[in-house]
Amino acid sequence: METQDIWSDFNDELYLFILKRVKDASASNDVFQNTFLKIHKNLSKLRSDKKVKPWIFQIARNEIANHFNKEASQIEAKRSDAEIPIENYQNICCFDKFINNLPEIYNEVIELVYIKGLKQKEAAASLGISLENVKVRISRAKDLLKQNFSQCCKYEFDKNGKLSGEANCTACNTI
Repeated sequence: METQDIWSDFNDELYLFILKRVKDASASNDVFQNTFLKIHKNLSKLRSDKKVKPWIFQIARNEIANHFNKEASQIEAKRSDAEIPIENYQNICCFDKFINNLPEIYNEVIELVYIKGLKQKEAAASLGISLENVKVRISRAKDLLKQNFSQCCKYEFDKNGKLSGEANCTACNTI
């Protein structure tokens, strides 16, 4: 059996199968295209034409799983990217002071992850604590930093997650 024959016999059914599971036309098109690429690439491995339908639908199921795994990875990456690099704040008048004034358990995590550039998992191993604990400490440290920036410099986060406020505030000496 040739790829063209498989296309002719199964393309509509296969596309609807994918669309029903993915529930997004654009993503379904991508999964559908990847499925046919894999079918074409691996057609020589098909041992019996009688097994073509279960074979192509298994490829589609695998591609659907790949799609959702990739989507989950992208969501996780966006969460990680939301952690704004420390370099973005170096020109803010109070930044170093606020970092240095954090309680030690928060300061050491911020220093390892944002200043030394370790991955959160590496910071956890270095400190001998769990990854979840590192994440909680980073979250709490960020909350303290936000509170200090808000009180001191009237900084706020805009809709894009960037700080906006007075970079040369005079209130820093009071905190």
